[in-house]
Amino acid sequence: MPPAAAEPLTPERILEATEEVLRRFGPTKATVVDVARALGVSHGSVYRHFPSKSALREAVTDRWLARNVVMLEEIASAPTGTGPSKLEAWLDALFATKRRKAGDDPELFATYTVLLAENSGVVDHHLTQLIAQLTRIIAEGVAAGSLVAPDAPAAARAVFDATGRFHDPQYAAEWLSPTITTEFEAVTALIVRGLRA
Repeated sequence: MPPAAAEPLTPERILEATEEVLRRFGPTKATVVDVARALGVSHGSVYRHFPSKSALREAVTDRWLARNVVMLEEIASAPTGTGPSKLEAWLDALFATKRRKAGDDPELFATYTVLLAENSGVVDHHLTQLIAQLTRIIAEGVAAGSLVAPDAPAAARAVFDATGRFHDPQYAAEWLSPTITTEFEAVTALIVRGLRA
C-alpha cells in the first residue's frame, strides 16, 4: 500500500522502496515507474532525486554495501582488543554478514549480485574501504607488537584475497555447505597464526 501522500519524498524512502521493488521483480524487470507506483508518486518525482535508473540502482548498491562498512568499522575502530582478536572478529563479522544476507533474503541477494557487476565503481570503492579497515587493524597490531607485517597494506590485501571464498558473492552457493564454518575457521586461524608476532 502506498504511504500517505503527506509524507515527504526523500532519497531514503526512494531507496527503501527500490529495494522492495527489486526484491519483487528482480533487476531486469524492475523499473523507475514500479518504484514510483510503490511510493504513490509520479516517476518524475523519483527522477528529481535520481536522474536515471542507473543512478538509482547505483545508489541502492552503495547503500547496501555501506551497511557492511559501518558494522565492520565498529570492529576496526574498537579501542580495545589485540591485533589478532580484532582481525579474527572482523573476518568473522564479514563472513557472517554475507552469509546472513544470502540466506535471509536470497532474492535481494541475487539482485545485488547483478547490481554489483553493473556498478564496478561502487564496488571498487567498497573494496577499498574494507581493505583500508584491514590495513588499520594490521598496522595497529604491528604497532602494539601483537602482529608482524613489514607492509600493512600488502598484508591486508593478501588477507582479503585469501578469504575471498568467504565474502565474495560469487561463492555464495558454497556458503550453504555443512563444512563451510569449519573451513572458514581453519583459514582464519592460519592467517592469524601467520601474522601473529
